[in-house]
Amino acid sequence: MNTPKPALVSARAAERLPRLALLLFCAAYVLPGLFGRDPWRGGELPAFGAMASVARGDSPWWAPTLGGLPADAAPLATGLGALAMKLLGGWMDPALAARLPFALLLVGVLACTWYACYLLARTEAAQPVPFAFGGEAHPVDYARAVADGALLALVASLGLLQPGHETTPELVQLFALSLFLYAMAASGWQQAPARLAALLALPLLAGSGAPVMALALALGGIVICRRSSYPLAQAFAPWLAGAGLAAALTAWALGSWALRLRLPDSPLDLIELPLWFLWPSWVLAGWTLWQWRRHAGHRHIAVPAGIAGVLLLGWLASGGSDRALLLMLPATAVLAAFALPTLSRSLSAAIDWFSVFAFSLCALASWTMWLSLGWGWPAKPAANVMKLAPGYVHSMAPLGVAAALAGTLAWLALVKWRTGRHRSPLWKSLVLPAGGVALNWLLLMTLLLPVLDYARSQRPLVERLAPHLPAGSCVLAPGQDRSTLAALAHHGGWRVEARPGHEPPGCDWLIASSRRREPGSEPARLGWTLVARVHRPTDRSGSTLLYRRQAATLAGGTTP
Repeated sequence: MNTPKPALVSARAAERLPRLALLLFCAAYVLPGLFGRDPWRGGELPAFGAMASVARGDSPWWAPTLGGLPADAAPLATGLGALAMKLLGGWMDPALAARLPFALLLVGVLACTWYACYLLARTEAAQPVPFAFGGEAHPVDYARAVADGALLALVASLGLLQPGHETTPELVQLFALSLFLYAMAASGWQQAPARLAALLALPLLAGSGAPVMALALALGGIVICRRSSYPLAQAFAPWLAGAGLAAALTAWALGSWALRLRLPDSPLDLIELPLWFLWPSWVLAGWTLWQWRRHAGHRHIAVPAGIAGVLLLGWLASGGSDRALLLMLPATAVLAAFALPTLSRSLSAAIDWFSVFAFSLCALASWTMWLSLGWGWPAKPAANVMKLAPGYVHSMAPLGVAAALAGTLAWLALVKWRTGRHRSPLWKSLVLPAGGVALNWLLLMTLLLPVLDYARSQRPLVERLAPHLPAGSCVLAPGQDRSTLAALAHHGGWRVEARPGHEPPGCDWLIASSRRREPGSEPARLGWTLVARVHRPTDRSGSTLLYRRQAATLAGGTTP
């Protein structure tokens, strides 16, 4: 007995998003943040430091180091950025050169998610119920409209914003995951592309720091394929086994095997983080699982839900890490797209009005902050910024302001279009969430980029050290965090040695940290003279100490 499908879609509702508008939408999401900024503290600056170390020849690409210490970055991701720096670094900023291939990876994530959803929507079980007198959506048009919704759901995901625009191994992992999702979706239709995608995706995932996840996905994919009613999908299982074996060999060759199990810092993190990180996809994905619950065995539900389930277990095992949760976004977006044919008008209206008010208020706050910093009105926001980032000097880029203005006008036009009588297209409920996220990211990366860069970069710290530390000097920096090591080497151009007990000849300078800012609170160091105490402008709790080896110690050849 066939279970009735919940989707009823007319030909008018299957209207696809205009291709030019879709391309401009993706460009407005991908390009901001690519230009005009430094690598930021956190995960990006250490990863970039490892890439720069390989590009300079200070460490091999299969074993990248930072200040002599093994880098946390995965070898494949590090090699990708280092290769771009060697090829392009001679005529552009090294940070931009390293960022370019990762921007292309983000484009690949968007494309793979769209094509995966399109192929899944083409399956017979995913198609809407035919009308008695005709007028239902054409299968191809319906699949395109649903795939447009999946891409919009991915862009609307708040968790993709910053990680998706950084040069970190997690973006390589995300691309590998989206490629695997495409391979699973294509396995019932296109044999050669699916096999090639799987054989590339799982080794890439393993080589970028997630070998256990690659094997888990291979196993989960085999189970899904064996239970499929599509003969081509069933025949895909051995290829998944081969891809899993290739992933294991890749991890062994690169020495990237690591099982990082830990408990969450707080049980509340397991609830709070997904609520905003996966917004709004988790709401629509839940609706999909409920509306299509009697069709859970079919490919359009089993493939994204199975992959999301494996990744959910991996996220729990990682202690609720946001970087592990990032990998769930493509599969969750595809699940969210299949809610669109069954979405109630009340839920659609709630998503629309929440998006209009929330994102419009955020955009207004960005413009207000920009006016305050650049023109002094209103005065309060600028005064608060100066308290948090003393020494900041605001600058305005005319091109960035023009882009921000164009994006704001486009947002107003989009709101007018959506709140009018345009209620037919399936993807209409995700236009405002995706447009609001893209707009606010654009405003942050244009109007407020200078102050964000000042707060998130380590360049201000290096600039305060530079007058006291000669160019090209060798600096001992044991115990310093990896962001500081990368900044000393990249922004300062100094040779950095961070391994405890290693003091190469000529290393006569020492960087240390103090949790206190008051002069006279620094510990005494035998054989060293304190040269300077500097503070990173946005660090209110500590300071960085610069020492020089005393002349008597230099002559005697002893170390403290």
